[in-house]
Amino acid sequence: VQLQASGGGLVQAGGSLRLSCAASGFTLDYYAIGWFRQAPGKEREGVSCISSSGGSTYYADSVKGRFTISRDNAKNTVYLQMNSLKPEDTAVYYCAAGSVVTTLIDEYDYWGQGTLVTVSS
Repeated sequence: VQLQASGGGLVQAGGSLRLSCAASGFTLDYYAIGWFRQAPGKEREGVSCISSSGGSTYYADSVKGRFTISRDNAKNTVYLQMNSLKPEDTAVYYCAAGSVVTTLIDEYDYWGQGTLVTVSS
């Protein structure tokens, strides 16, 4: 059972990146997926999450209107499209699978290893 987050990199402010969260060893169909991020010296925070069906989503105020979460259950993958990136978006981004749409870290059962996003000014 493994989640693999990918797609991070270095981008200039105003640019875009698309993160992917792929599952192996289990199907994501029945799981809510959350994206979290942790900047240096800061606590991990919830960025966005999506229900198992994709019908319900949540965005932190800091990313609302700029980030879009989506899922392709046929590909067993969840995406986070990040547009209009800002230097304050710089962090390691993690995806996690759980049973409810929430930003509570303890509610998630499986975690990916994280992918680094660096936004230069």
